[in-house]
Amino acid sequence: MRDGHRLGRQFGWLWGAYGTSALGTWLAFGAFPLIAIRVLHAGPAEVAALSSAGAAVGAAVAVPLGPWVEFRRKRPVLIGMDLVRFAALLTIPAAVALGVLTFVQLLLVSVVVAAADIGFRAASGAYLKTLLPPEDLLVANARFESTTWTTTIIGPPLGGAAIGLLGPVATVVADAVSYLLSALGIRATGGQEPRPERREAARMRAGDLLDGWRYILADATLRPLFFNTALFNGLVMATQPLMAVLMLGQLGFAPWQYGLAFAAPAIGGLLGSRLARPLVTRFGQHRVLVAAGALRAVWSVGLAFPGPGAGGLLLVMGVELGLIFCCGVFNPVQATHRLERTPTERVTRTLTAWSVTTKASTALLTAAWGVLGALLGPRTAIGLAGVLLLATPLLLPRRAAAPLAEPEPAGSHT
Repeated sequence: MRDGHRLGRQFGWLWGAYGTSALGTWLAFGAFPLIAIRVLHAGPAEVAALSSAGAAVGAAVAVPLGPWVEFRRKRPVLIGMDLVRFAALLTIPAAVALGVLTFVQLLLVSVVVAAADIGFRAASGAYLKTLLPPEDLLVANARFESTTWTTTIIGPPLGGAAIGLLGPVATVVADAVSYLLSALGIRATGGQEPRPERREAARMRAGDLLDGWRYILADATLRPLFFNTALFNGLVMATQPLMAVLMLGQLGFAPWQYGLAFAAPAIGGLLGSRLARPLVTRFGQHRVLVAAGALRAVWSVGLAFPGPGAGGLLLVMGVELGLIFCCGVFNPVQATHRLERTPTERVTRTLTAWSVTTKASTALLTAAWGVLGALLGPRTAIGLAGVLLLATPLLLPRRAAAPLAEPEPAGSHT
């Protein structure tokens, strides 16, 4: 792998763009609900709808993006998606300044941003596969993963301070600017990207929308990973609102303690992402994928047992540290395996289907666990999610897949 560290100037710009937009996202974390509450005086139902419905509708809107992006150069698409998010977010401070902001506008912006985010992620995976040789993909994905956890550590505290000093609208402006800077960084990557081969039928057909799901479900290793990821991510994220209710309400933790409980353990993600490549080198991709995927499932049940005081806070931090460390190992290995198992001409459709399903399942399970939390209490609902997570390793692939041979470009699309 050359030297395992230098991936070239183009990747450097792409990595910098990713880090900039990721930091902006975390700076504005929680800004939309705060704006809804402070500016529009929204109630709990509206705030919940903003979080879940926006993501779910955005995922549905993004479904046609996979086939549409597949046969276009990816770098212009990445820049376009960044500019769409930049423009959409800027409408919020503009509307606030003019005194015309509505809840419908907040919801529409969240839908646009969610759809553009899916399109960006799908196109970036395809772009990365053309930018780097296969042996460098794990290093690149590990760097993206480490950047994710770094911005998770520093973004929310900085964003919280900015909200306290300037208000939530200021962090939305910062998030918008981060997408503009990301677009400029991607533009700076330069280079000549070959135009993808188009199929004979240029017009998109209704069946094209399902191509990504068809390919995933037909592949013996992608299929179980797909269901594992959708269920795991959905159950983990579904408990986050209930943890807020439990810790900030019933257990009486201060907001800074709640933030610390989930920000500090992100250090585990940094460590896990750094270990991903050495572990794969020593034990092989399949073993690391299955082991990390199984180990990440054992932690969440512990979130049902924290008590008040320092002991409860340390328990939550310990559980989150173990969970995030295992995710830090698993995520880049899974992302690399997914790219390796997907032919270049199918990457965008496959990643779009993957992201749409993950976001939709997360929104659905979050809504369902909100109902369970109201009926059973937050602690019981969190424990139930933890127990179900213990079964997710059964969905991991049991055998290592044979290497995927890339088809010939001409006449390869079906």
